[in-house]
Amino acid sequence: MTTLTRRSLFLGTAVALALAGTAQAQEFTFRIQSSDPAGNTNFVLQKEWAEMVSEKTDGRVAVEMLPVETIVAHSETMDAVAAGILDGHFTDTSYASGKDPAFGLIANPVGAWSDPSQMFDFMNNGGGKELMNEMLEPYGLHFIGATTPGLEAFVSKVPLDGVDDLQGLKLRAPEGMVQNVFAAAGAAPVNLPGSEVFTSLDKGVIDAADYNTFSTNAAQGLHDVAKHPVYPGFHSMPLIEVSVNKAKWDSLPDDLKTAMEESVKEFAVYQSETVHERDMEAAEEAKAGGEITIHDWSEEERAKFRGIARSQWEQAASASANSQKVYDLLTAYLVEKGLMSE
Repeated sequence: MTTLTRRSLFLGTAVALALAGTAQAQEFTFRIQSSDPAGNTNFVLQKEWAEMVSEKTDGRVAVEMLPVETIVAHSETMDAVAAGILDGHFTDTSYASGKDPAFGLIANPVGAWSDPSQMFDFMNNGGGKELMNEMLEPYGLHFIGATTPGLEAFVSKVPLDGVDDLQGLKLRAPEGMVQNVFAAAGAAPVNLPGSEVFTSLDKGVIDAADYNTFSTNAAQGLHDVAKHPVYPGFHSMPLIEVSVNKAKWDSLPDDLKTAMEESVKEFAVYQSETVHERDMEAAEEAKAGGEITIHDWSEEERAKFRGIARSQWEQAASASANSQKVYDLLTAYLVEKGLMSE
């Protein structure tokens, strides 16, 4: 089923439910700031989520999505939501790492996930949602649910078919967990802004880069200078949280709370599958061109990388009491699901 078909079915069901009863007056409004800019694909999709909420609640809840920096800086939305300056945020959880390092660990445990569905199951059924609220509610926020644009691809000028090929590889990676994991795997990570990735690859300053999804990498021409991408990726997949002011959440009747929770779960699948379809289309175009070789790591190699990443999760776990809780819950889940050995 295509994304368009899924979206049409979803909207059709929502409209049918609305028409089945008497439309109710708007009761609640939420001004929610995103960490994405207005023209970004993810923000465009988030505005569709706002429409989903209205449709799913028969117009009783209205969401106004605001692009990044509209009211406050991307790193300040947590305080703004707690203070009631914003009603909620749609943001990368790692931006709250300054409050508690645990937010950085749960936001992107590098190497943990091979597919968005794994993270969604962890959040919805593996205790992730409850732990997020245990961490967020003391700051005055309530966590509704998680989404993600999906697993990032990996850009490379040289063939990479497994962990051994990372030895000595000069690669761009952001500071923190991502750099630490790649260094532990034997690579030589460097910190470069995204604006310098293309020229650095082109000039041979780096041989590879942790950057973005396959379709975004292709659109920005990175495959023109780095013809050995790894897709699907094996490393980074950010957790994007949808959280709102706790007092405002508590004021909602239970049926609207349920509707909003369901909308985030459905949106998460819609967003990740939409981006995935665009990635697959871009990958097929790349294969058809005959100049790019796509490398897909085996499950064994992905598990090997996950094992290396675990050593860095263990170090991160000591940063705070909540970090230890994240580590314990995450590793227990991965072991239970056979994604990592004990």
